[in-house]
Amino acid sequence: GLPLLKELYCHKNRSLTGNINCLRVLKDTLTKVTISICCVKGSFMDLADFPCLEELNLTRTLVTGDIREIGERDFLALETLTLPSGVYGGMG
Repeated sequence: GLPLLKELYCHKNRSLTGNINCLRVLKDTLTKVTISICCVKGSFMDLADFPCLEELNLTRTLVTGDIREIGERDFLALETLTLPSGVYGGMG
């Protein structure tokens, strides 16, 4: 595996499928996640408790959710958030 992975970048790969919650095994190491133009699904809130996550970009994915669910203890290190149209408050 990749237990020390800090940055994940997947762009324009429709063959990439699965659920965003599979990233939970990297909860303590990920600082940047970009998954765009891929067939990944799930709720962006599954990553809300990642303590080191500074950038999250999920544009043009099948990820869903609602930005109104973000609480004061969620995404503590986050500096940049880009969400798809399937998320209430996302792009589109």
